[in-house]
Amino acid sequence: MKIKSADFVMSNSDVAKCPKSKIPEYAFIGRSNVGKSSLINALTNRKSLAKTSGKPGKTQLINHFIINKEWHLVDLPGYGYAKVSKTDKKTFQKFITDYFSKREQLICAFVLVDCRHEPQKVDLEFTEWLGMNNIPFNIIFTKSDKPNQTTLPKNIEAYKNKMLEFWEEMPPYFITSSANKNGCDEVLEEIERMNKLYGNFS
Repeated sequence: MKIKSADFVMSNSDVAKCPKSKIPEYAFIGRSNVGKSSLINALTNRKSLAKTSGKPGKTQLINHFIINKEWHLVDLPGYGYAKVSKTDKKTFQKFITDYFSKREQLICAFVLVDCRHEPQKVDLEFTEWLGMNNIPFNIIFTKSDKPNQTTLPKNIEAYKNKMLEFWEEMPPYFITSSANKNGCDEVLEEIERMNKLYGNFS
């Protein structure tokens, strides 16, 4: 898939106010410091489509972007240890839950996981929640340029083994780097494949 256009549409915390257009939608979500904004910018070949920050928890709303005027990329708030109040965390959790349970246009969630680390409880719990709620998801391992060539496959294999304690098979996954764009084409190809399968909702 060639990205011809990528434009911001809206931000809000109310699913009912999300775009009414009936086009396929893909949600990107992960821990607060997983490199989500950088990956979105790498995927869309835009330097600042999604706002990056050295401070975890920068994304605090449901952010819609329209790509190639054909599908929505949705940037969701990170979960985990963002430095926000308990009240804010409960608010985020509520509208994220509402988004996944009510957004009919959603085709698939992409759960971002930092491949520099061993399996994290918060990631495993979130994927389990998606599964229990019958929400299709793929996993994107981020920052693959950071670990050495021994650590990277070891960490991914550890994550796969942990997932297989709860799942019959490993969900589809991609190994990416926003720095050198490794894996970005594969993610876009998967979105293009799903777009062809599901079309629009009109």
